[in-house]
Amino acid sequence: MMDYMKMAAEATIKGMNNKVGGPFGATIVRGDEVIAAVSNTMMRDTDPSAHAEMVAIREACKKLGTMDLSDCVIYATCEPCPMCVSAIIWTGVKEVHYCNTRDDAHDHGFSDMHLRKYLTGEDTSVLNMIKVEKREDCDHLFEHFHKQNEK
Repeated sequence: MMDYMKMAAEATIKGMNNKVGGPFGATIVRGDEVIAAVSNTMMRDTDPSAHAEMVAIREACKKLGTMDLSDCVIYATCEPCPMCVSAIIWTGVKEVHYCNTRDDAHDHGFSDMHLRKYLTGEDTSVLNMIKVEKREDCDHLFEHFHKQNEK
């Protein structure tokens, strides 16, 4: 069996050496097939959403031609942040293996604790969410989507 975590770590080192991203990597596997082994690309892409898990998910979805990765497993060098966990759940992945923890990341200046506290309701000062009431230009979008997909 291949060492999928080692592949993620090697992609991370390569990414850091090439100044592509920071100390995070991920491998997505389906059965015995490696679908993607990547580092994060935040620095290269100037993209705060380009975490390793997100990059791996994007590559896997393109390669497989689907947004359903329910038959895949993710190996991440660090515990996924809330954004990555959300994307993982959206794709249907049921299993994630990780090494470093959120506390390890925090100790090294890569904290996502503000996100976690916001999502648990512990700190609502992070973001002010405002519900806009009744907009005709937005209210019909779901119906439009369904009508277009019926064709």
